[in-house]
Amino acid sequence: MTAPEAENTAPALTSAPASLPGSLPGSAPGSPLQAWVRALSLTAPIGAASADTLPQVIERLAEQFEDAPALLSSGFTLSYRALAHSAHRYARWGLSQGWGAGDAVALMMPNCPDYLAIWLGLTRIGVTVALLNTHLRDAPLAHSIRIVAPRAVLVSASLAPAALAVRAQLPDTIRWWAHGGGEHAPSDRALRSLPRMDLQAAQTSGAPLSPAECALPALADRALYIYTSGTTGLPKAANVSHQRLMQWSHWFAGMMNVQPGDRMYDCLPMYHSIGGVVATFGVLVGGGAVVLRERFSAREFWSDVVREGCTLFQYIGELCRYLVNSPPVPEERAHRLRLCCGNGLNAQVWERFQARFRIPQILEYYASTEGSFSLYNCEGRVGSIGRIPPFLSHRLRVALIRVDPVSGEPMRAEDGRCQRCAPGAPGEPGEAIGEIAGERFEGYTDADASARKILRDVFKSGDAWYRSGDLMRQDSQGFFYFVDRLGDTFRWKGENVSTTEVSAAIAACRGVSDAVVYGVSVAGAEGRAGMAALVVDESFELAALREALQRALPDYARPLFLRLVPALALTGTFKLPKQALAADGYDPARVTDPLYFDERASARYVPLDGALNQRLQDGSVRL
Repeated sequence: MTAPEAENTAPALTSAPASLPGSLPGSAPGSPLQAWVRALSLTAPIGAASADTLPQVIERLAEQFEDAPALLSSGFTLSYRALAHSAHRYARWGLSQGWGAGDAVALMMPNCPDYLAIWLGLTRIGVTVALLNTHLRDAPLAHSIRIVAPRAVLVSASLAPAALAVRAQLPDTIRWWAHGGGEHAPSDRALRSLPRMDLQAAQTSGAPLSPAECALPALADRALYIYTSGTTGLPKAANVSHQRLMQWSHWFAGMMNVQPGDRMYDCLPMYHSIGGVVATFGVLVGGGAVVLRERFSAREFWSDVVREGCTLFQYIGELCRYLVNSPPVPEERAHRLRLCCGNGLNAQVWERFQARFRIPQILEYYASTEGSFSLYNCEGRVGSIGRIPPFLSHRLRVALIRVDPVSGEPMRAEDGRCQRCAPGAPGEPGEAIGEIAGERFEGYTDADASARKILRDVFKSGDAWYRSGDLMRQDSQGFFYFVDRLGDTFRWKGENVSTTEVSAAIAACRGVSDAVVYGVSVAGAEGRAGMAALVVDESFELAALREALQRALPDYARPLFLRLVPALALTGTFKLPKQALAADGYDPARVTDPLYFDERASARYVPLDGALNQRLQDGSVRL
């Protein structure tokens, strides 16, 4: 992929320089320079004279656009006015529970209009809302809830069984609420016993809250916890302030030049920064509408986009690959899309996607939820994840530094300073870092994890830079190109996979005495698929392993390939030989150990022989 952390990307921004005009007569409205000007102009007022937060912005937009559509899902439309009223009701419902500033509440729901209304309302009264990954189960889910110490867990009826399965692992002081019911509610006694938050909120007033009811949150206050898997271990909760939400939304509104007639197609998870903030509020603050879908369907995508009159599409590269590999349909060139915005689109898929579907403009970018910098490819440079324009390079400082390929640690010169990589063609690869300077790094709930993301005394004594954990190259024109991830995380199906987490799940399975997990490239697929080398005993069963992993891990994290090895020898530095194993891959002509492939169609691990490997190389096997 060209950009990792695709499920968690959002920009680090700056205010417009005083010398930069609001419009440039010499540049075309659709020019790259104008995109930067719009974004800088819209974000410049944030944190200055205005102290508005997104809940207040939605209130104003409701007065301006009234009954114009804001959020559209299957068979349901929420207008701007209805969205504001719904947020107000959830705010009053939260107040009735005694929640306020300093409290946290966890939210676990699939994509739907009420998702935004709930966290808008609760953040309006000062609550921090933790957006739980809906794919998590068992220990990872319990961990994600535990680390934010919530007063309550709010869960949709459809996801309640998974959430309630970890209830016993959590403090009994946590209150549990259900959203929705009826035909979608499982016949579970524990679920039926949960109070219905949506029904209770519907009984409250939808009028704006008065100052006497609740003070407004400050921009610096924390609004959300958004989870990222990071480089090792279980998910981490990144702190996201109201100010960053304002910056993200207005920045992308400027970059995409959002107008009231625009409609965004959003099928990405709303628990991530992209699907839940960038693709939604980046359009809403410009007066447009957002078409929400719970999941992506290559078969239904173009008919959906045409029927809904979408002009914008928020992608990750994997979705574009699915589309170019799908059979032609009449609607694929009958759409109104004017711009596709996202990340992870490699050069090969980029050109095929844009040409086949006649996409006027692609806006590729790179960022991370907790990061201090972001890159934007406004020029449409195929394969690049973006750059910092020359007129901002003195304010948004990004550098590539040399790192040890084994340890992943920065390589320092004799004076103790880090060494810059040389740009050029193709450019020397290095870890991308961004200067923190005067900006506050919001980090995670875990202070140690936050500290590990900051690199100090980099180029001079006392400076501080954010470590992205990503290897990149830079050409002579300043464009960056993604190379790979550092550490123990790889990217598959648009999600970060922690090898530590997967290894722990495998190690807990009967008959497994040792395991190492790593990512391997698969022909024609974005990112790297999971592969595990296992040492097993006579009690090991493939079927039992698959069943256990299906319970313990989300689909994207389960290893696609297995290799049964007699032993795992440590390297000279007492580390497992991941690099050598990854280099071996899953080619049976190269690997003499037994190999297996997770055949999703038959729901079992099957022997991986030469014929199956050839089909994998041809792209004829469903991954």
